Amino acid sequence: MAPTLTLKPGSSWADAWQRCLAVAPEAFRDDRVLNLWGSSWQADGRALPATSPVDGSPIAGPPRLDRATARRAVQSALDQHRAWRHVPPAERRARVAATLDALTEHRELLALLLVWEIGKPWRLAQADVDRAIDGVRWYVDGIEPMIGDRVPLDGPVSNIASWNYPMSVLVHAMLVQALAGNAVIAKTPTDGGVACLTLACALAAREGIPVTLVSGSGGELSEALVRAPEIGCVSFVGGRDTGAAVATAVADLGKRHILEQEGLNTWGIWNYSDWESLTAVIPKLFDYGKQRCTAYPRFVVQRELFDEFLAAYLPAVRTLRVGHPLAVEQGDDPFPGLDFGPLINAAKAKELNDQVAEAIDRGAVPLHRGRTEDARFLPGQDTSAYVHPVTLLNPPPSSPLHHAEPFGPVDTIVLVDTEAELLAAMNASNGALVATLSTDDRETFDRLAPQVRAFKVGHSKPRSRGDRDELFGGFGASWRGAFVGGELLVRAVTQGPAGEKLPGNFPEYQLMP
Repeated sequence: MAPTLTLKPGSSWADAWQRCLAVAPEAFRDDRVLNLWGSSWQADGRALPATSPVDGSPIAGPPRLDRATARRAVQSALDQHRAWRHVPPAERRARVAATLDALTEHRELLALLLVWEIGKPWRLAQADVDRAIDGVRWYVDGIEPMIGDRVPLDGPVSNIASWNYPMSVLVHAMLVQALAGNAVIAKTPTDGGVACLTLACALAAREGIPVTLVSGSGGELSEALVRAPEIGCVSFVGGRDTGAAVATAVADLGKRHILEQEGLNTWGIWNYSDWESLTAVIPKLFDYGKQRCTAYPRFVVQRELFDEFLAAYLPAVRTLRVGHPLAVEQGDDPFPGLDFGPLINAAKAKELNDQVAEAIDRGAVPLHRGRTEDARFLPGQDTSAYVHPVTLLNPPPSSPLHHAEPFGPVDTIVLVDTEAELLAAMNASNGALVATLSTDDRETFDRLAPQVRAFKVGHSKPRSRGDRDELFGGFGASWRGAFVGGELLVRAVTQGPAGEKLPGNFPEYQLMP
């Protein structure tokens, strides 16, 4: 009989909210967060109701601005930008470093907010905060040679990012952009992370970082955050449909842009025998329920190796730990070591479950399905946002699971007989961010890897977005605009010599670093 679980004392949403009110009373008011623009916190916008994916309970929702107010916010950010770009680099470094110290001081609160708002297990929530802090410190320590004779952009950088990595992607980018001499604007993700971002921006604003934080629908705010002439650069992280609209807008305006979009990242298996290593890595590939732009949801497997692949894969996927990220047996127990908790919301969970059911109905073969009774839940809790791991063989071409990233804990397997089929299956989505090819023969890898349409291709090991000096970008429809990472991130948000061509994937050219 499974033990009865309880919420770890001091970890409730109410506890986290009271701590926010105490730490940053200027940014949190009663039961709502505020927008930050015009160098002050504003009690404007229509606060929408929101629920936590963890258990369906109410949490703070985004205070959505209208188009006219967002326009005023952008104009105010331009005023901040014109002043900030003349602040000496040493002072900018000092203010960003002070912000990192404040983020470090409140690391656990930021992580707890991530658990409640986007469902990250405690280990991964802490890692998101730590990667943001450590990554920006690397830039603080080495920014001078990266800037050299470069100057800030003519206007602020507008950031529109998905909900899955508020700290290590969005806050990290904002602080590096500010370090390079730009004012920064961020739109809170519609699906979650508003309180975490509000706290992080409050700590940054206290140190004099020129940050604007607003909430609203993409359609309502895009005119201000993408098309406004004041914007010097648009930085976008999200799906292809929204990204395509942003790409069209910035291309029409000739605006600097960084558009990271999704792709179907694939893992190929060809003439391979190190199954023990594959077994060890499978659970790691399910971190955060594969709700990552660098997740691997597709295995392309040489048919004659399929039995050995299953013998390595199935025992590993059966070890996955799923459940409430804050549920413990005893009050003094540490937070549970889960692979993932809920998806971002119940609607996404239903959509993915429906896609799985439809794929099976059309001929996909279910090889593994996780069981609810193996998960860790509180008695009677809402579990509508949870999806248990699923593995399908040969999803039909008519299914979204065949050609698109599921953004959830669903693996699909495609069998191939020739190298040509292998490459075609690994390139199913017109470009990807990462891929891996597991093969015993280095010569085979060196010959096939350049034909895989992914920015990073690992040899029998997963690739990630990277930190610090590791470059990042994408091929095909997975990326538009300047590549980032290391010095390239600074180059993307500063101006160099006249006629400079930035490394990136642009309509008129593609330039590798």
